[in-house]
Amino acid sequence: MKERILPIIITLSALLVSASAAFYSISGLSKLFAGAAFAVIIMAASLEIAKLVIASLLYQYRKTLPKLLKAYLSVACGVLVLITSMGIYGFLSSAYQETAAKSGNVEAQISLIETKRNNISEQLAIYRDEKTSINGAVSNLRSGLSNNVIQYTDTLGNVLTTTSSSTRRALEKQLDQAIDRQTIINDKLDGLNQQLFNYETEIVEVRINSEVGSELGPLKYLSGLTGLPMDQIINYLLLTIIFVFDPLAISLVIAANFAFSQIKPKDKGKIVEVEKIVEVEKIVEVEKTLEVYGEKPDNQKQIEDLEKIKGKKSGFRQNKIQNKIDKLKSKEEDSNQITYN
Repeated sequence: MKERILPIIITLSALLVSASAAFYSISGLSKLFAGAAFAVIIMAASLEIAKLVIASLLYQYRKTLPKLLKAYLSVACGVLVLITSMGIYGFLSSAYQETAAKSGNVEAQISLIETKRNNISEQLAIYRDEKTSINGAVSNLRSGLSNNVIQYTDTLGNVLTTTSSSTRRALEKQLDQAIDRQTIINDKLDGLNQQLFNYETEIVEVRINSEVGSELGPLKYLSGLTGLPMDQIINYLLLTIIFVFDPLAISLVIAANFAFSQIKPKDKGKIVEVEKIVEVEKIVEVEKTLEVYGEKPDNQKQIEDLEKIKGKKSGFRQNKIQNKIDKLKSKEEDSNQITYN
């Protein structure tokens, strides 16, 4: 049982990787040929199963398969690996495109909000300049009111200081207008600042509520680190995955076949040796029986028995049994010639 644990684990791993590759490949191919998705799914599923069967067949019967058939199956398996890889690439690239499209929508939404925010910022700059100008005007008008002094000399020669009422009234009117405008501008600035704050908050909320940022975060980091665009980085990543994924599945299937073929090889050799001993004992027993009755072994009977045994063997053992049959037939022919003479 301990000897079977590792082969079983290898087999389960091979099935898991193969099933994952098959799922991604079938899904990807069905998206590439969306007009006949169901038919493509059936075709791709049958090809995936055939690919694993071919891999096992080529390993199990690598010594006995005809060369032409072996060559065709090897090429077919390689082409199926390419088809599977194409399906996996299509599936993963489609998933990336969907995420990239969502990211594009989010960026467009943020760009629109930023445009509105920039317009508010421009208005704020204008009103701030005007506020600075009015503040200066108010300061000057107040200074003018304070300095509204007229000096003159009366008939007695005395220097008198007084204020100009007309000038004061004009300065007070201008000051009131400037203060009113100053109040309006302050209200405008308060409203624009509130709008600017709202737009900034909206941008932050859009970025936080979007899951795309977290999904593409590693790619953006790699893009900034390497200086390559995200599309190029994802293309390298997908090529790396498909060059490992399906070839790994095929390799694990072959490894599973190999692991199971190595289970208890000594016991199999003992069984073969026992079979040989039993066959030899049977032949010896028959020959002893024939000698008791003064008869010689029947070559024809031995040929028939060996023909039956040959039908149950294959490969090298079959050829060895055939050599024995040919020798017995040769003895039989020699015996017939001697009897005839």
